Amino acid sequence: MRIGLAGGGTDVSPYSDLYGGAILNATLSLYAHATIEPLAESTIILEGIDRKEEQRWEGGAELAELPIDGKLDLLKGVYNRIRREYGLPVTGFRLSTFVDAPAGSGLGTSSTLVVAIIGVFVEMLRLPLGEYDIAHLAYDIERNDLQMAGGKQDQYAATFGGVNFMEFSSGDKVIVNPLRVKQQYLFELENNLLLYYTATTRESAKIIQKQSQNVVDKKEASIEAMHQLKHQAQLMKEALLKGRIHEIGEILDFGYRQKLKMAEGISNSLIEDIYGAAKKAGATGGKISGAGGGGFMTFYCPALSKYRVMEALVKSGGHCQPYQFTDHGLTSWTI
Repeated sequence: MRIGLAGGGTDVSPYSDLYGGAILNATLSLYAHATIEPLAESTIILEGIDRKEEQRWEGGAELAELPIDGKLDLLKGVYNRIRREYGLPVTGFRLSTFVDAPAGSGLGTSSTLVVAIIGVFVEMLRLPLGEYDIAHLAYDIERNDLQMAGGKQDQYAATFGGVNFMEFSSGDKVIVNPLRVKQQYLFELENNLLLYYTATTRESAKIIQKQSQNVVDKKEASIEAMHQLKHQAQLMKEALLKGRIHEIGEILDFGYRQKLKMAEGISNSLIEDIYGAAKKAGATGGKISGAGGGGFMTFYCPALSKYRVMEALVKSGGHCQPYQFTDHGLTSWTI
């Protein structure tokens, strides 16, 4: 999964198509896991272990497309697309998944899971798909096959991994620029950046639809906020590469204020209370992960202020999430 450090929301159409978007994100040691086990009998079993859901069908790969009905739809959506484009063995299989964070948490859980599921099919079927192919396929399945609203960064972050500056333009074009950030700068960022779960989730699609509609309706305040967030991504990129880590809190705070102008529902009284408490305890800035409305928040806490911020946030009912930055994306193997 990933945290977006700057530019969040500028990867969403139609803004990215009209003006071009830019995002800086980094992947974390929180994962979506997928395992596929071929079966001798012609049975297809889909299992969301963390969701305690299971569905099965007899008939194996000769089955028609699996129904998209609100149950394990991400698993079924990937299966349907792979079957349609590449075919499947006649025998059945068990596909099991587990996600380290709840849906709606703002860390790109859905897209990361879709990438993981594609990964096991690519491994099993030896499909000739590169990183850009896998990320775009995941995006296409979510946005077109499953009609899920959202941006483009999550699928690419999950596939490529590491710290990336991503550029988005018309025609679903994405360029992933891996950043060569010095290790000591990443250690300092990791040490000072606090990941906090608000103990609430949200339906990101509704917020994203409002954001997209604001662009369609040419609402100047919303569009200008997105321009400023794109500029924030450039500021963050320069600060990280040049080691000006002490500036990151202020850059995050600037982005937080701009993001609130993009659409209704991004913030609420709980988020504002948490943000205020964190800053009062020493954080110099922060952001809402993903579309907003709940889920995870991140705070930049210089020097030893992280411990005071952690203590202050205990009263808000959530919890701080340990993590490390990772330099790898989608990884698959066969046993």
